[in-house]
Amino acid sequence: MATTADIRNGLCIEFNGDLYVITEFLHVKPGKGPAFIRTKLKNLKTGRVLENTFNSGVRIDVARVERRPYQFLYKEGAETYVFMHLETYEQLSIEESLISNPGLLKEGQQVEILYHVDTETPLTCELPAFVELLITSSEPGVKGDTATNATKRAIVETGAEVMVPLFINEGEKIKVDTRTNKYSERVKE
Repeated sequence: MATTADIRNGLCIEFNGDLYVITEFLHVKPGKGPAFIRTKLKNLKTGRVLENTFNSGVRIDVARVERRPYQFLYKEGAETYVFMHLETYEQLSIEESLISNPGLLKEGQQVEILYHVDTETPLTCELPAFVELLITSSEPGVKGDTATNATKRAIVETGAEVMVPLFINEGEKIKVDTRTNKYSERVKE
């Protein structure tokens, strides 16, 4: 058992019968009355975010979770993805709903799968913050159309669509932010 003093970003807790990750917190000490902690909690099953206020000193149930390194092998069927543990070489199939951004996942990619230690069940699959992908199709940029931050659609090797600046062409490698699905920079060879 922990208290509200142990609250930090990324902490996984059991709350109202479900597992939640703390995405944001703010310790508030008003001039009058007791201190409290305002939090934003993300449900690991549904992905829904809710706001909750804990009184200072209240006990919270910390869930035991573990991050394990895996490598994406292949997609099986419509919504099942197969991964291999990097140390034990065991294979694991998980549903698409557990993956943070499946459109940017390519074969051979290393990911981290968050496990609930008590039940040995996978909770989420997180890609690295940035991935390097090859652009397979993109319309050519129009010369002189750069007065503002103009962008165009590009399809990357995984089949996902990413908005890129006009100077990016087909056949180039780009770095994509997996949290926002946005272009970050061009990869220099």
